[in-house]
Amino acid sequence: MIKFLDLEKVNNRFRREIDERIKGILDKGWYLQGEENDRFAKNFADFCGAKYAVGVANGLDALRLIIKASGFGPGDEIIVPANTYIATILAISDNGCTPVLVEPDIRTYNINPDLIEAAITPKTKAIMLVHLYGQAVQMQKIWDLAKKYNLKVFEDAAQAHGAEYQGQRVGNLGDAAAFSFYPGKNLGCMGDGGAVVTNDEELYNKVKALANYGSDRKYHHIYKGLNSRLDEIQAAVLDVKLPHLQQDNQRRREIAKYYRENIKNPLIVLPQTYDEKAHVWHVFAVRTAERDRFQKYLSDNGVQTIIHYPTPPHKQPAYAEWNHLSFPVTEQIHREIISLPMSPVMTDEEVEQLVEVVNRYK
Repeated sequence: MIKFLDLEKVNNRFRREIDERIKGILDKGWYLQGEENDRFAKNFADFCGAKYAVGVANGLDALRLIIKASGFGPGDEIIVPANTYIATILAISDNGCTPVLVEPDIRTYNINPDLIEAAITPKTKAIMLVHLYGQAVQMQKIWDLAKKYNLKVFEDAAQAHGAEYQGQRVGNLGDAAAFSFYPGKNLGCMGDGGAVVTNDEELYNKVKALANYGSDRKYHHIYKGLNSRLDEIQAAVLDVKLPHLQQDNQRRREIAKYYRENIKNPLIVLPQTYDEKAHVWHVFAVRTAERDRFQKYLSDNGVQTIIHYPTPPHKQPAYAEWNHLSFPVTEQIHREIISLPMSPVMTDEEVEQLVEVVNRYK
């Protein structure tokens, strides 16, 4: 079986160094808000090209905290792509804000910048964009709209560690960015983890306090905060893996290039990219009209796949008030999309075998 993602193999490459760092934490007996968090936050901010980073419990919390720290709440609207993972939208509604859904570009699956302006109202406060599947959103029109209407730009960069737009890395393309370090991400820990990245010192300090019970110092609470902290062990794991992220992303690009050049099946729609060198290919998502049949065929032929994502947010029970809405492009994507194996530890033989299997499908 060609695994979709062999996490054991991914992490075993760093086993010795991870063991040493964890032993050091156990020896010190300090498990939260310590040296490992400080070190990783600085290194990750530097990696993104930003000034500040705060480790938090997960990617959803990172999104929630950005909105909360910005002071947005009931009555405020935030524009968001209709085809994102539901976490992006949950963060908006959790803060009492109103998500305003905008269709994606069918070619790249990212939000369609040409459709955003029509969704802006006097209540709009921000654009929450998503660098989906590892490709940075085309930012110039979004920057222009943000300036024209005085809007904040937030990045959901959960799938795009290291992706770039015009030479700038995600995490440094808006007012603040949220990252997830879920184990399967390009930079993943061994549990849940996330980060907020920003160049705004005031926002940084507010997020840092909000994530720690609203406290700026022990037993002194300046905000009605929450508990969302990246633990020392996860920070250490991430810091061990961070120096290898660019090499891993390059391997993903090599695999994606081989897929795109050698999958020749007319029943399969391949993903498009504006810049091969800037995409980090968190997943390699293709589309096909009979997805379930294609998935079963691949499974029968030893290829494991995942669907990102089978049901769009506006058709989920959690948002029953939207179930009557129609977003045709989003619905087509969610009906046809399927992700092929993509991992920096895939062998050339596995990549070639997968292409042969896909090309035999009919």
